[in-house]
Amino acid sequence: MKLTFLLFLVLLLALATLAYPRLQHRLTRYQQARHAETAVAILAPKLHDGDLIFQTSTSAQSRAIQLATHSPYSHCGILFKRNGEWRVFEAVQPVSETSLAAWTARGQRGRFVVKRLRDAETVLTPAALQRLQTAGEQYRGKSYDLYFGWSDDRIYCSELLWKMYQQATGRQIGQLETLREFDLSHPAVQAKLKERYGNQIPLTEKVISPVRMLESKELVEVR
Repeated sequence: MKLTFLLFLVLLLALATLAYPRLQHRLTRYQQARHAETAVAILAPKLHDGDLIFQTSTSAQSRAIQLATHSPYSHCGILFKRNGEWRVFEAVQPVSETSLAAWTARGQRGRFVVKRLRDAETVLTPAALQRLQTAGEQYRGKSYDLYFGWSDDRIYCSELLWKMYQQATGRQIGQLETLREFDLSHPAVQAKLKERYGNQIPLTEKVISPVRMLESKELVEVR
């Protein structure tokens, strides 16, 4: 009887050990979601249409982007209020939109930064905002560009935002670079480049990174 009880305890402990990582992961995700909800609730009254939002993505390529750009910010989107709800328009697979709460919870630790055109009050008139949305709609449904090319056939997150603002307002948010200007020395970056391009890395391709937009003097932080 004692042996049976001991075996039962051992089995129970084994199951608990196996289940703990899953429970811990779920708890972490829940905490992140709660953190994101609180942050969104505080910031929401201060948001404007056309604000840009940045986060640390948890996607497979995020670490390589962070290493290559020396910044934790690896993903971005643009905010519009639709039917009373803040939505993030973004280049994922495919280009689409999601609720602000869901978007922020999806990022690492639920953290994010919101930036706004420094002279938004005079530049982002109702007509300009309409042009901004129209510029974005032409990309809706397009595939995410894993190769970070500059054509409009496929598109990545910061490219979408850069082109929308340039087309709608004539403003260039962030300086364009070439791929060779990034730090490509880390093995994780080299492995990702090898995976994407093989031996034909397009080092002269124009690129706009999330951090170049985030650091642009055209933007100010929304607090």
